[in-house]
Amino acid sequence: MRRGALPDLKTFFLVAEHLSFRAAAERLELTAPAISHSIRQLETRLGVRLLNRTTRSVSLTDAGLLLVDRAAAGIRSDFRRH
Repeated sequence: MRRGALPDLKTFFLVAEHLSFRAAAERLELTAPAISHSIRQLETRLGVRLLNRTTRSVSLTDAGLLLVDRAAAGIRSDFRRH
């Protein structure tokens, strides 16, 4: 069964917040490889790389930064409406 985009987005935002696959895995009670798989699925679905990864570091690409910024802007505007 194919997972939906929302769990993968949640995973992405946790990785982006902590800049760590391991920290996101701990928060979600998953393994780091499961986190990596989720991020790859999201990147494939969106057709863009969101994270730069090395064995020692994780950083956001320009597209990853844009996704974080747009999500934050969307959340802020949603709170203003209520």
